[in-house]
Parts: sequence; structure tokens; C-alpha cells
Amino acid sequence: MPASLCALPPGLTTFSQELTVAAGQYGPGHLGELTQFVPFDLVDAVLEETRCVQRRLRDLPTRVGVYFLLAMCLFPEVGYRLVWQKLTTALAGAGLETAWPTAKALRDLRRRVGPAPVHRLFEVLAGPLAQPSTPGVRFGSFRTVSFDGYSSIKLPDSVRNVDHFGPQSRGGYPMLELMTLVETGTRALIGAVFGATSDGETAYARRLLHHLSPNMLVLWDKGFDANAFLAAVADTGAQFLGRLRANRRTPILVRLADGSYLSVLGTLPVRVVEAQIAVTCDDGSTFTGSYRLVTTLTDARRYPADALVGLYHQRWEHESAYFALRHTIMRGRVLRSGDPVGVEQEMWALLSLYQALRTVMVEAAESRPGTDPDRCGFTIADHPRDRLLWQRQGSQMA
Repeated sequence: MPASLCALPPGLTTFSQELTVAAGQYGPGHLGELTQFVPFDLVDAVLEETRCVQRRLRDLPTRVGVYFLLAMCLFPEVGYRLVWQKLTTALAGAGLETAWPTAKALRDLRRRVGPAPVHRLFEVLAGPLAQPSTPGVRFGSFRTVSFDGYSSIKLPDSVRNVDHFGPQSRGGYPMLELMTLVETGTRALIGAVFGATSDGETAYARRLLHHLSPNMLVLWDKGFDANAFLAAVADTGAQFLGRLRANRRTPILVRLADGSYLSVLGTLPVRVVEAQIAVTCDDGSTFTGSYRLVTTLTDARRYPADALVGLYHQRWEHESAYFALRHTIMRGRVLRSGDPVGVEQEMWALLSLYQALRTVMVEAAESRPGTDPDRCGFTIADHPRDRLLWQRQGSQMA
């Protein structure tokens, strides 16, 4: 937005802002600086595409409902009315104060928006964020990505949630299974699915295979080495490097100079790397172990075993993504929604918010050429939440 300097005594400078706002008593609503990455024209487009635009003019239009959902995830520790206050906090200084809607009006707004627009918003925001020259995102010519599941998101213990997601619980709460495909170098979400924990990680991961491409190298932990799944990944043209379960038998066909060997899983030619690990804890105690990695990168000269073992540690970047999602944004709290439709809507809003914050972080890293996105701390990006909503310069209002 344009800003103009006002004439003041020497040593003092102020800025005046031109704000674009929607019409109506409750029309204004925004996410401060984050609105640059979730602009209101994008929100309007996904509402139009999913046919969720309100049919009559309302005090609380559906566009504002989408921003309210994102703010609801940004401030999980407060109720609906305080979320609304934070969402509109920057308007007070611009002389655009709004009356507070009731908690019931905001609940009705959530129902009216539904999950479809937020799901579509996530699909638009999701995807790799790294540029070709971004440090730490490639192995040779491949973009490194990873699969991983997460089943520690707690849901309210309602009858409808238990009926839909199952009786499995942790600490008395039903749990939700989240499976994501992540760009390991930036921890950006490329795709996500979620549902009942009873369906299993591999079943969910199969629903994300369409995101893979021949320029990707997929990393994963043990549990994804079923023959059919490995063949399905190979059919996408992507390469993979994953950990084998201890009970998998791998025949040694050809022993290679770097200690790895060629083998076969089902009908898929692979290479197996046996690695020894040693860990020293802060108290001086140590323990050792071993694991086997399997990969479709069969050229030992081009991709030596030591390089693959070092690369595999990048898979743990995925765990950092889940920590940021569950503990930094959500602060370890239980989701708000007591029914499956509300859970679906809330999860897509949470994932969209996460991706918007990651986009901010990667753009910040890119502004300093040669900076690895790993240098950006998610806690630092998320901590000044209220300040984000106060920063209007460069933002659009919805």
C-alpha cells in the first residue's frame, strides 16, 4: 500500500497509510504482514472456485471467515471473540474500529465457510519454496523431499470425533493421523492428508504420490519399505533413499567398492547401504547401533555410501516441521472442533497458516543470498504474533 511522509520537526518521521478495506460493519479483517502471502483476491478466488461465496450481503462475509480461521489457529489459546479482537486490532489506529460479533455469530461463520475453501487455499499455498540456488535443498540434481506421518494431534473427546477418528487415544483424547510430503531443505509442505489413525501411514502416503516428480529424491524412515509402495514411488520417476525394517531380507547380488551392495526388493533393483551409528549424550553416556538404507541410486561412484548416510540425516528436518506445527503454533493444545467437519476445516487452516509462515521465512533467507533456510527459527517467526497484526505497511486488508 502506498505510504506518504508527513512534514514534522527535524528528527521526527511518521507514515500515513492508505488502507483498502471491504464494505460493511464487520468487513475489515486481515493478517497484517501475512496478508501479503494470503491476499484477499486469492481468498476471493478460492471461495468462488469452491462456490462458497455468500449469496447475500452479510455483516460477516465468507472472505472474513477465512481470515478468522487462520487467526484462530495463530492464537489457539484464546476464545473466538478475542481472536476477532486480535484480527481487527490494527484497524483501531486507522479509525476503522468495528463492533465485536458474538461468539455464536463467529461459530455460525465457521459453519458457513466450511472446509472446502480452506482446503483449496492450502493446495494453492502448498509446494516447494526453494530456488535452484538455495543452499541445503538439493542432493546433486535432485530436490530432497520426505514422507512422514504424525499421530500426536489431539482432538476434543466428543462422541462424533470418537466415532469418526476411532477410540485410539493418548491422554484421554482421540488422535488424528497426519501425513505430509515436505521439502526437507525449507520444511515447506508440498502435500498433506489426514484422517483416522487406523488407516496406516503407507495408505496415506500413497495419496500423496502424485506430488512426486523425476527431479525429486524422497527420504523416509522405516515402515515405508513394502514392495508395492516402493514400486509405486519408482513409477513416478522419483528416486528414493529410505530405511529398511530390521526383518527385511535383502539378497546380496553384487558387492560394491564402498561397502554397499546391489539387491532387489520385489522386482525393483535397489542398492543397500549398511551404516553404523554412535551417539554420545550430554552426560557422557554412549550407545551404538546399525541400520540399513535402501535406494534407487545404484551408481556407487556418483553417489558414494558415505554421502548417502550423511544425506539421510536430512530426513529429520521433517520432525522439526511437526514440532513447529504442533508445539510452536498450536502450543501443544487440543484442537477446538468437536465434530469431524470442524476438525477438517481447522486442520486445513492450520496447515495453510504453517505454509504461509514458512513462505515468510524462506523469503527472508532468500533476501540474503547464500543463506541456508535452516538458519531461520520458526519460534522467532511465530513469536511476534500480535506485532504481525499491527504491521500494516505493505499489507492488504480483506
